[in-house]
Amino acid sequence: MKRTVQIISILLICLWVSPVFAQDLSPQSMEALREAAKSNKKALVALNLKLTETEDKAFWKIYESYQKDIYKVNERLINLIKDYAKEYKASSLTDEKAKQLISAYILIEEDFLKLKKSYFEKVSAVIPD
Repeated sequence: MKRTVQIISILLICLWVSPVFAQDLSPQSMEALREAAKSNKKALVALNLKLTETEDKAFWKIYESYQKDIYKVNERLINLIKDYAKEYKASSLTDEKAKQLISAYILIEEDFLKLKKSYFEKVSAVIPD
């Protein structure tokens, strides 16, 4: 049991631990942080891309769609981390629950990869090498 708890702890800590710490923030503060990060990220991407007008138009449609889809997957990850934190704090994390959390994490990672591959193919179709 102790080994399983250690493994799941390391996996989840290596992920996106910041959402667990962000639980103390109000929903309005969290949304403001997300919006700031989103606009900074978009500005950084725009700054580093040299696209033609046609590529630019197509790319940003794909980018916005990707961001919406990735947000949904990130929400699943945040909820998984919250579930883990709740179980851990209550000292009720069983081997079976740990296995369920690991399985859920693997499914989320698989969905991340599928999503990234799908959007990579879309971007590759509109922006030639």
